[in-house]
Amino acid sequence: MYEMSESNIEVIAEQRIWTAVIARTVEEWVSGPRRSQLEAESYLFGDEIDFPAVCRSAGLDPQTLRRKLAKLKNSGAGPAPAQLLVKPMAA
Repeated sequence: MYEMSESNIEVIAEQRIWTAVIARTVEEWVSGPRRSQLEAESYLFGDEIDFPAVCRSAGLDPQTLRRKLAKLKNSGAGPAPAQLLVKPMAA
């Protein structure tokens, strides 16, 4: 039977933590309050330092993840367009 070393267990645990960070950010982007959606979108699509580092720490390729998120965004499954969230002012 295959035994995992303590260092392998630590690597897997760290990857799971970073994966949870990304998953939480995607959740905020899709269904969080508007401000959180905008911050998450900026991070997911515009951050060129932290986002790639977090992806690599999670064992993910940042460009592949961004392409998948862009597909989600373009399919309409991402956050609601801003104009649908803003109520018109009373006349």
